[in-house]
Amino acid sequence: MLAPVASAQVNPPAPAPTGPVNPAIPVSEPPVAPATPQQAPPDQASPAPGESPLPEATETPTAQPTPTQPPIVVEPATPAVEPGRTVSARVNSAAGTITATATDPAIATVTVDQTQRTILITGVAVGSTTVTVGDSRGVTRDVAVRVAYAAGTIADALQLRVTGDPATVTFLRDAAITAAEAAATLRTGARIYVPPESVAVHAALPTDDRTTIDVPVQILGDAYITVSGTTRISVENYALPRLAPSQLLVSDYPERLTADGVLFTATIDRTASQRFLYYHFNPSTEPARRILVKATNSGATPAVLHLLAALAGPGSNEMEVGHNATRSFLIRARRNEGTVVTIPPNSTVNIVNHSLPPNAVVNGILQMRELSGDPLNIAVVAQGADAPLDQSADAANLLAGGAPHARGVYPVPEFFSDYTFFTDAPPLEIPIGQLPLPNLRSGEALSGDYGVMQSVRVVIVNTSKFGQAIALYANPRGGDATATFTIDDTLVQAHRLTAYSRYKIWQEVIAPGTYRTLRITTMPEGGSSYPLRLIFAQDDGSVVPGAPGSPVY
Repeated sequence: MLAPVASAQVNPPAPAPTGPVNPAIPVSEPPVAPATPQQAPPDQASPAPGESPLPEATETPTAQPTPTQPPIVVEPATPAVEPGRTVSARVNSAAGTITATATDPAIATVTVDQTQRTILITGVAVGSTTVTVGDSRGVTRDVAVRVAYAAGTIADALQLRVTGDPATVTFLRDAAITAAEAAATLRTGARIYVPPESVAVHAALPTDDRTTIDVPVQILGDAYITVSGTTRISVENYALPRLAPSQLLVSDYPERLTADGVLFTATIDRTASQRFLYYHFNPSTEPARRILVKATNSGATPAVLHLLAALAGPGSNEMEVGHNATRSFLIRARRNEGTVVTIPPNSTVNIVNHSLPPNAVVNGILQMRELSGDPLNIAVVAQGADAPLDQSADAANLLAGGAPHARGVYPVPEFFSDYTFFTDAPPLEIPIGQLPLPNLRSGEALSGDYGVMQSVRVVIVNTSKFGQAIALYANPRGGDATATFTIDDTLVQAHRLTAYSRYKIWQEVIAPGTYRTLRITTMPEGGSSYPLRLIFAQDDGSVVPGAPGSPVY
């Protein structure tokens, strides 16, 4: 019996060819179709008959850029050094060995510290040169070097004694700046700069208390290296009572300066306080000057001086300068804000150093009281701005010339007056700066009472059954004038008031059957034309102080 056949599917045999058989083609394989030529890409056209085929395109390699070498960096970029001194500059981003050469070794020389990666530049003579710094890569850097003297020196620390009840923030800042400037030394032609806003004083200083104030200082000059630093000042508020002055000393002649020399001399001692005023103008045709107030102690022990100082200017507006000095003095005298200065034995100290450039006015109002020591000689000196501060002057020959002005000693530094004003009475007129003071020395009387403090107390009485509106007016009588008043505890100021005008500086309604006491303090102001009248009268309804259209503020 036969075995069953598997059910796997078997392809049928291919049909036999019907045409003649080609013996070159195996019968068992299907014929192969002729090859179709491949179409060339659009950008590679086939060669025309008879031409050689195009070579196969190849990509050209891109050249790689040479990397930029990091530059040499020198810090500081433009070193400055004094003759005979050495400064270092750090060299950064240099590879391998550092080299350095100076173009002009007569100006500066240079050496290299490979370990610290610095160059050391030594000043030889004033001038400029170039130092070329290089490294192992061949990279170089040219560094400009300046050799010059420092503009000055700045004190590191100071002790300062002040007075004040209390010493206010504004006064402490001014006193600290003045002390730092006085302690610095400047080369000829250099200038000192202390931005007031950079001096931080956070609170008033009560009596018998202490604080510390840091004063940033810069000393500059075109021919010098700028010096920057900070003076730390330890401040003590020293308890001293107020003491009224006994005399007024005035230096206002020659008012217009045309030469250097001594303007005024006096002697002060422990018996009395003295008030002192100076006012001088430097014409535009004159060189820059300064006004110095010198205190000379010829004794064998230190002398201690209490000084209240209000300085204004230099400025070209003489009325503004006089106004600023007077306002500052009235405020400081009221608060007893001053400094305590020690003058060593057999020495001279500049207690005031006031710049006076051409076409400018300066005004100073001082109050001086010697606390201990032998009598002090005081001299006011005009000298060139570049002259040494310790330059001697001939006190025996005082400068003279020009129109006569007050220079001397005057017996009344303060006026006190009391008045009563009834609200239904005619206006009350009080003159300010009208009484000329005799000169205790040979010289001009003091017209206008400049530097004389005037204190007025007025009792205003209303006996009527109705409230009365009363005002106080300022009325210039000698010409245009500025003015400063303290009315009770309020500071009132007036810009330029036209001669014979009348502007309200205070007003109030006085209740029926009552009275009001008003206290006024003022002082004639340098650069203004006094006398001036204060007028109490019924309110005329004119513009109030501080309102638009009023010069009073």
